[in-house]
Amino acid sequence: METIVFVCGAVVMILELVGSRVLAPYVGTSIVVWTSLIGIILGSLSIGYWQGGKISDRGPSFRVLSFIIGAGALFIGLIPFVQGPVQELLEKLVSNILINAPLTTVLLFAAPSMLLGMISPYAVRLKMVTVADSGKTVGNLYAVSTVGSIVGTFLAGYLLIAYLGTNKILLVLSLVLVLTSIFADYRALWPVKLGFLLLVVAGLAVMYVHEEKKRQAGFIDVDTHYSRVRIFDRTDAGTGRPIRVMMTNPRETQSAMYLDRDDDLVFRYLRFFRLAGYFNPGIKSALMIGSAGCSFPKDFLKRFPEARMDVVEIDGQMTELAARYFNLREDRRLRIVHEDGRTYLNRTKNRYDVIYSDAFNSFYSIPYQLTTFEAVRRMDGILNDGGMVVVNLISAVEGPEGKFLRALYGTFQEVFPRVYIFPVRDAGNGGDAQNIILIALKTPQPSYAFSSRDPELDAYLKHRWPGPIGKDMPLLTDNYAPTDLYILEILKRI
Repeated sequence: METIVFVCGAVVMILELVGSRVLAPYVGTSIVVWTSLIGIILGSLSIGYWQGGKISDRGPSFRVLSFIIGAGALFIGLIPFVQGPVQELLEKLVSNILINAPLTTVLLFAAPSMLLGMISPYAVRLKMVTVADSGKTVGNLYAVSTVGSIVGTFLAGYLLIAYLGTNKILLVLSLVLVLTSIFADYRALWPVKLGFLLLVVAGLAVMYVHEEKKRQAGFIDVDTHYSRVRIFDRTDAGTGRPIRVMMTNPRETQSAMYLDRDDDLVFRYLRFFRLAGYFNPGIKSALMIGSAGCSFPKDFLKRFPEARMDVVEIDGQMTELAARYFNLREDRRLRIVHEDGRTYLNRTKNRYDVIYSDAFNSFYSIPYQLTTFEAVRRMDGILNDGGMVVVNLISAVEGPEGKFLRALYGTFQEVFPRVYIFPVRDAGNGGDAQNIILIALKTPQPSYAFSSRDPELDAYLKHRWPGPIGKDMPLLTDNYAPTDLYILEILKRI
């Protein structure tokens, strides 16, 4: 019995962690998604605990326990095959992520979670011999189940997700539960169990062949320790040129590269990063936080042949993908560090002329630890005289959707004497949520003409926000930085 509850406890946590990767391509991995996933799975487990205890009082048997485990295996095994159609349909019917995320979670994960929740109380009832030892029995089995959950958590986070892939993990979980069902009672419905076992094995084989065909066709679907990454080729709508893109979320493309000639930046917002050259044409050293496919570092090194750049990218597998699919080459002037951006800021002794930040958690959310007064002060501390910070964010300027921009702008103003913002898409629409480039200058200058002989830079400079920026938002600090709450104002309108 201990083996059964241990295995099922491990499966619960692996299912929850893998669930985030199942949902990511359609609804992202924001705090809304995690809240939905954790809350609904906990709720489903609670229903399962209640139902499992109720059924066990009718006369427990290993046959019924075996059936419950087998039913859980069936529902988990179905997820890889139904999750695509289900999420595509919901994406069309329900655009609001606050509704879509919990609804998708209910449809895909509520049933298997409820069945897994039934197992522990039912196992307790089977194991219990007398009322006198009931406390010991309950304590032992729930302790074993919890240890299983701990093992499952580390197994998923450290090994399975990165090396096996989402859909394969789900089928392996289904396979493990079928075997556990047979172990619980090999005599009950054994032809059905054997047939289902063979179906799961066949499903794994079919999935392997299907993934290999997609890979040969140029579609890459990889789970790293931090993200589910999809890489594929398509035609750029603006130029008509062939491009390769890297995506980790449905509405965000992390990197892109022209395939005919890798001669320019695909994303317009990244071209605005070139404004650093207007404020300091003699850049010699740069730091970039968040690089994904390293599109901008490649461009920077071309434009500043005497400069060096340090890149901080938390996901080492992203760098491997950049080298394999996005023409990232070794360069003595480029150093890549795989670390959280904030911890790097805290410990580095290097100094820079410019710090670029293009790091996102999910959808439009910058990791909060990179937005706080303490982080901004640390950026200022590692800049040379005349240095600057260039940040890409997604926000409006005015109204509820501009809360994040106003909070971040106010925080930078506490540290830097000059802060400017450049809306990328529409410089005159303060209510439009869009990419905005924030530039903070370490050394105050009397004035800038905000014009350039370089036609490209001159066009970007004309996007400077001309009006006032509200001071209605509190300072972002390590103690209080509700960035996800501010981003929710944007997500509500998607």
